[in-house]
Amino acid sequence: MAITEVIRQKAAKRIIGHIQGKVQGPTMVFFGGIHGNEPSGVEALQEVFKEFETHSISVKGSMYGILGNMPALFQKQRFLARDLNRLWTKPEIERIQTLAKDQKTPEDEELLELLELLNTILENETGPFYFIDFHTTSSRTLPFITINDAMINRKFAKLFPVPIILGIEEYLEGPLLSYINTKGYLSLGFESGQHFTEEARINTVAFIWLSLQYSGFLKEAHVANEVDHYAQLQSAARHNRNFYEVIERYALEPEDKFSMKPGFESFGKIEKNTLLASHNGNTVHASQSGILFMPLYQTLGGEGFFIVRLIPKSILRISAYVRKIKADRLLTLLPGVSWADASKERLMVNLKVARFFSKAFFHLMGFRNRVVDKTHILMNNREKTAKNEMYEDSTWY
Repeated sequence: MAITEVIRQKAAKRIIGHIQGKVQGPTMVFFGGIHGNEPSGVEALQEVFKEFETHSISVKGSMYGILGNMPALFQKQRFLARDLNRLWTKPEIERIQTLAKDQKTPEDEELLELLELLNTILENETGPFYFIDFHTTSSRTLPFITINDAMINRKFAKLFPVPIILGIEEYLEGPLLSYINTKGYLSLGFESGQHFTEEARINTVAFIWLSLQYSGFLKEAHVANEVDHYAQLQSAARHNRNFYEVIERYALEPEDKFSMKPGFESFGKIEKNTLLASHNGNTVHASQSGILFMPLYQTLGGEGFFIVRLIPKSILRISAYVRKIKADRLLTLLPGVSWADASKERLMVNLKVARFFSKAFFHLMGFRNRVVDKTHILMNNREKTAKNEMYEDSTWY
């Protein structure tokens, strides 16, 4: 069943476009402009929907293009009061829902409208569901994908000829896609390039068409050939389709004065002690050698930069295997490791007892950590909630 007419009218300004096929198939949900200074996703979606209007293209399922932070997009600001892509946690959503009208920030209002639209799509459409969120970065970068490390995300992301980043959810609180992942649905973020550049828009257009092709939404290859879209991303990514893992985040507070030194790009190698930035009048040097990721060249943002490292293919294969045989069931036999709740979706790790187990060990099993206190970390497992059965008939699964 298509989205209800009542919600369609209410959300008319937020919906960039909506296509309903006559044959059952996947439900594709694309978000653009969750950050208001990142319009490339919106522009790309508008272009793709116009293509559907002017050409007869056979489809299966449904497709939505959704605007994110509309007031911020209008002002070309990342956000007006709060970062909309850091609010999507259960406690924060529940808190916002209790606020009086005059207590809500613009981003609180945007979250509630998006949440209502998201829930309505899930209630009225059939799966499999694909959620894709488009972003750009303040620095020059290769296009890349970010995912929470569930195998459905990893398998689908591998189809695209761009780098894939794992583990960022350990360092960011409340992204939209992490919230969707807790529901068990496939979701990924695509960072198409630098803010306000033509290349970012072109890369996003290519990514949309490939997503529609790989998911089975398109009944046949689109006239603007799949090979061309693939080649566009492959060239923009300089043939880099490696997996990387985030190993460090340089955190900022809203009142901080941070200035990245000029000339840095994402995926550039750095050596330990490299001068990277100034922060509140102090110099910032790299704490370790690695690969620089998303250096900040804008005034708003909670991260000055990240450092990532390459994940060997052998580790990825081992990781996939131990998840396939559900080896995580044995983890609570280890000292200092216990289930955090009856659902057995989260582990509590006592660092005093289990300090000899590295984070990388738990990452193999699909667990990502959140610090509880100085001696305990909570490990969340995306595999436990992933709705694998929804995607198992897909050609890419």
